[in-house]
Amino acid sequence: MTAPIILVGAGQASASCAAKLRALGYDGPLTIIGDEQAAPYQRPPLSKKYVSGELALERLFIRPLSWYAEQKIELRLGTRATALRASDRKLTLADGSELPFTKLLLATGSRPRQLPAEIGGTLGNVFTIRNLADADAIAPALVPGAKLLVIGGGYIGLEAAAVAAQKGLDVTVIEMADRILQRVAAAPTSDFFRALHRAHGVTIREAMGLAELIGTDNHLTGARLKDGTILPADLAIVGIGILPNDDLAQAAGIDVGGGILVDAQCRTSVPDIFAAGDCANFLWQGQRTRLESVQNAIDQGEHAAACLLGQAPDYDPIPWFWSDQYDVKLQIAGLNRGYDSTILRPGKRPLSQSIWYFRGDTLIAIDAMNDALAYALGKKMLESGKPVAKVAIADPASDLKVLAQ
Repeated sequence: MTAPIILVGAGQASASCAAKLRALGYDGPLTIIGDEQAAPYQRPPLSKKYVSGELALERLFIRPLSWYAEQKIELRLGTRATALRASDRKLTLADGSELPFTKLLLATGSRPRQLPAEIGGTLGNVFTIRNLADADAIAPALVPGAKLLVIGGGYIGLEAAAVAAQKGLDVTVIEMADRILQRVAAAPTSDFFRALHRAHGVTIREAMGLAELIGTDNHLTGARLKDGTILPADLAIVGIGILPNDDLAQAAGIDVGGGILVDAQCRTSVPDIFAAGDCANFLWQGQRTRLESVQNAIDQGEHAAACLLGQAPDYDPIPWFWSDQYDVKLQIAGLNRGYDSTILRPGKRPLSQSIWYFRGDTLIAIDAMNDALAYALGKKMLESGKPVAKVAIADPASDLKVLAQ
């Protein structure tokens, strides 16, 4: 196959797809379109080591620029795809140019939810963390003694809170749900991270909504909470979720709904147009699923490459995720959707434990805090699909290595 393939979006999914296409022997014209000036880079470190200054920019890049040249992959950076015409296989860019394609991958990713302007979302020093520009804008504001308000107690918000607390900022996290991490984790995991952050001086206020951000001369000075409390703030980081970038697909007549709808072969509703990564909503275990993770971007991007060449089986991942906060590494395997019970298993060292999620008698996920062995063995159990006895997991004396065999 030597007909042109275009990958729209210059993130992890496109980078993985491009590498896999070349590895599978595709030697035709291959172009990656990205609206940022930077070549494909890793996003997870943005809210952690990059924004803290521990990780240099060059270490973010997935591949050096020379690799793309060696692989004869054209990078069209700093330009946005504005229109997609499936009928005559043309992609229009913001500079007015049109690119022909035979097959195309939409790996357009996602964007942060923004606070409305009417409650102060556009004030100066109100940030989200999604790309390099966001992290570069936040870094100079992380000054010891500054008052940071984190809006949203999910992983992005808590990771930012951890970095700021370690830099000596006065940090407050507000979460409108009853507890932090409520959407993604069981109460024991929330309890663990609440205690961890409070031990580092972070104030966490749960079941507390934001009424408005307050500013002077278009610059943030504080926040009014739903209970009437006014908090002074020098900066705010908003982490209230992300939205799939499916506008280009929708305008082209491709079916969308909570992302770009694809089948198990990454195919959209329009022939020869595929989607992968954060923007793709695929059928997994009988339910529509959109995975917001590096693991999925890599794995589904590689899977899409095989699909583009007509070589792939159905996509059937075992999801995994991670989060770094202070000196704790959280590793997650599986998807806890629909769990009805959990088991807390103590670890063998301080700040070490694991939470095992069950639906009925079936293990569906694990959260492991500073317990890499429990994570690895739990992931192995999920991948094998063999029954796991709840009573054995609940017994601290049981040997996980034996259970995973």
